[in-house]
Amino acid sequence: MIAIEKHIRLSIRDAVNRSSRKPFHWGGLAGYQQLAAIAQTLHGLPVEDATAALRQCLPQIDRAVEQHQWLAQDVRSAHTWLRRIADCLQYPGESVTAHNPVCSSAQIRCEMDALLAQFHPDSKRAPAQAALQCAWQPLWNAWSEDLLTCYDLPGLPADNLRLESFFNQARNHERRISGRASTRPLGSLGQYQVLFLAESEHDLLAQIRQVPLEAYRAHRRQLAHCEATRQHIHRLHHKPAETIQHLLDQHAARRVALATAGSSRTL
Repeated sequence: MIAIEKHIRLSIRDAVNRSSRKPFHWGGLAGYQQLAAIAQTLHGLPVEDATAALRQCLPQIDRAVEQHQWLAQDVRSAHTWLRRIADCLQYPGESVTAHNPVCSSAQIRCEMDALLAQFHPDSKRAPAQAALQCAWQPLWNAWSEDLLTCYDLPGLPADNLRLESFFNQARNHERRISGRASTRPLGSLGQYQVLFLAESEHDLLAQIRQVPLEAYRAHRRQLAHCEATRQHIHRLHHKPAETIQHLLDQHAARRVALATAGSSRTL
C-alpha cells in the first residue's frame, strides 16, 4: 500500500513539473489536464481509514485545479489556434498526402490572412492568446515571403526537422554503444560500431553467449525494476485517469488482503 501511495504522490508531483517540447507539446497544459484527471479519480475513493493518506491530498489538488482553471482554458485556446496555424501551413510535412496536396503560396497566404483577421484576443482576459498574437503577426509580416517559397518549389521541405531528428537518433545510438559523451571519434562507424567488435555473426553470437543465463535474467529483473517508474510516468502522461484508477484498484485489493489476513489471525 505504501508503494502504491508513493506512485500516486509521484503522479501528482509529475503533473506540476511537466516539461514542454515545443512547438506543439505544452507541458503546463498537459500537466493541468493530468492533475484534473487525478483529482477526479481520487474523489471516487471510499471514506475509510485506509484511504485517509490519499484523501488528504485532495484539498490541495482541488485548490490548484480551481485556481488555474481560467488560465488553463486560455492556454488551451492558444494551443488550438497554434494547431490551426500549423494546419494552414500543412505542418508537419507528414500530413501532406495525395488527398491533401501541397497548396500554392498564394493559397497559403490567403488562408493565413483570413486566420489573422479572425484572431482578436482580449489582452487582459486572455494573456496566452494575446502573447501568441504578438508573436504571430509580426513574424508573419516579416518572414512570410521567405517561408512561402517552399510551397512553390516541388520537393523542398518547409524545415529540416526530419533530417535533424535522423542525426540526433544516430548520435544517441552511438553514445549508448560506446559510453562516450562525444560522438566525433565514432563518426566513421556510427550506430554499427557493435558489429565491428566481431568478425562474423557467429562470433558475435558466441560473445553474447559468454554471459550466464541466470546473470542475464538477474540484470533484466534489475532493469525492469529501474524502468518501473519511467514506465509509470509514460502511462500517466498518455492515460492519467486510467493509470491512477489502476493504482487505486491495487490499493483496494491490498486493503482487502490485509483485512482478510488480520481476520484470519484473530480467529
